[in-house]
Amino acid sequence: MTVILTSDPLGWSVDGPTAVAIGVFDGVHLGHRAVLTRLVERARASGLVAVALTFDPHPLEFLAPDRAPDVLTTVGDRAELMGECGIEVVGVLPFLQIRDLAPVTFAVEVLANRLRAAVVAVGEDFRFGRGRVGDVDLLRRLGRERGFEVEGVDLIGEWEGRKVSSSLVRQLVTAGDVETAAELLGRHHGLVGTVIHGDARGRLIGFPTANIHIPERMAVPGNGVYAGRAEVDGSTWEAVINVGVRPTFAGADRTVEAHLLDFDRELYGRQLRVSFVTKLRDEQRFESVDALVAQIGRDVEAGRRRLAQEP
Repeated sequence: MTVILTSDPLGWSVDGPTAVAIGVFDGVHLGHRAVLTRLVERARASGLVAVALTFDPHPLEFLAPDRAPDVLTTVGDRAELMGECGIEVVGVLPFLQIRDLAPVTFAVEVLANRLRAAVVAVGEDFRFGRGRVGDVDLLRRLGRERGFEVEGVDLIGEWEGRKVSSSLVRQLVTAGDVETAAELLGRHHGLVGTVIHGDARGRLIGFPTANIHIPERMAVPGNGVYAGRAEVDGSTWEAVINVGVRPTFAGADRTVEAHLLDFDRELYGRQLRVSFVTKLRDEQRFESVDALVAQIGRDVEAGRRRLAQEP
């Protein structure tokens, strides 16, 4: 898979002809996967290169900053997940530059000329171009003129009778329901960040934790204690992960801290990826450090039991 990061939407091209899916695809949930897989199957049947175009940052950061969501995936993770669906090229487009293009410029220069698109799949509510005046009907008309077919698709899928959308998955994650979120994503929700120095209290009480700096605007699960896994340097470890403000120590800043089970190496400065399998309990304040230590011990045992049930 090739990932193209560009600040110039008119300055790159792909050896086509191509089948192109366009969308934010945040989370690459089951609905997204169905659309991408269908596009890939069609591309392979017709000898086309399967391409996905996504945006960075999320368009709502510019269109409606007060409604801009915390995202489920980094751009890198999004591209990797789309690659798992068979997408061969992921183009990451800067929304500010795309927003200012005239609709006909986007359709002709980007899709027809640069990508040599034969098929373009977009959501039925897709809007594009300066002033968001372009819609699916306009794109279809331009496609007929320039030789590509436009397929309006439902980027919201269904799971057990429920509509699957990035917004729903985000709500589940932030509410702490990471198990249902995992079913809609097809994987456990995860975060990646750099391990930074904290106050070292975990080490002092016998449960050292890795304090992870999570980039802004990432969807972090609701406060609580979770059983999950941590990946570092290509190895995966079972973990108990705390999200919250550490009320026993009168904390104020929200942190994500992972205690890696049976792990005793230094992690400062390394990239650590954590995934959330299940919520063990809500965050709570304890009357003493001893009471907290006893509960952490119970959390570790509960986490081991729960993770032993996971394939």
